[in-house]
Amino acid sequence: MEKQVLAERSDKEIYRKGDKVIIKFDSSFSKANILNEALNQSRIEETGLNIPKLHEVRLLDDDQMILMDYVPGNTLQELMDENPEKMDEYLELFVDLQIAIHQERAPLLNEMHSKMSRKIANSGLNATIRYELDSRLAGMPVHNKVCHGDFNPTNIIITDDEEAYVLDWSHVTQGNGSHDAATTYLDFYLKGEKELAEKYIKLYAEKTNTALQYILKWCPIVTAEQLAKGIKENEEFLMRWVDVVEYE
Repeated sequence: MEKQVLAERSDKEIYRKGDKVIIKFDSSFSKANILNEALNQSRIEETGLNIPKLHEVRLLDDDQMILMDYVPGNTLQELMDENPEKMDEYLELFVDLQIAIHQERAPLLNEMHSKMSRKIANSGLNATIRYELDSRLAGMPVHNKVCHGDFNPTNIIITDDEEAYVLDWSHVTQGNGSHDAATTYLDFYLKGEKELAEKYIKLYAEKTNTALQYILKWCPIVTAEQLAKGIKENEEFLMRWVDVVEYE
């Protein structure tokens, strides 16, 4: 049976073969990171959230891969693109899904604050800005909500039965839901979807009864996380977001 490539990254390929999705990692990808990704998937599976079921992890020479169920359907991004008149309806579903994730707990997940501290250290920012960001992070409330870490419409599959499945749990942590929302907000901006970003963040704030200013205080911290990825084409834009004063 021929494989159907679903996505390609610099260090991995994601493809379908029959009723399974296979994430094949480049030989440079560490075994520890592969095992951590599989472990994250397993821990979220235990919450009962709708996610693809993990079946197997292989770590044999160049045969490094994770196998899980293939979920047939369309991504929420595809539905948004094909049906712009339904954008408000889709955005409502999107926010409700994220809130449902934040209501779950998985106490063995990595802690968000620790991860963010490492990201700030590796952001490439100067010592003064890193100090300000570390101080801001230390002052933020520590929660234990399940936070996806890359929650965007391309990571949601809507089946023919209109069930929603959430994909790609490689960045999941336990922490503050407002940080997760700020991550999604910035992701929309990075994709040039400013109007959608603003509608999203206002809807999330309204549905969670969270002050918009509080969510936006996470933006410089989220920006440092993005800078740590080292994506050069995003640097100029991100540096405009890192000012810790702007979001006061």
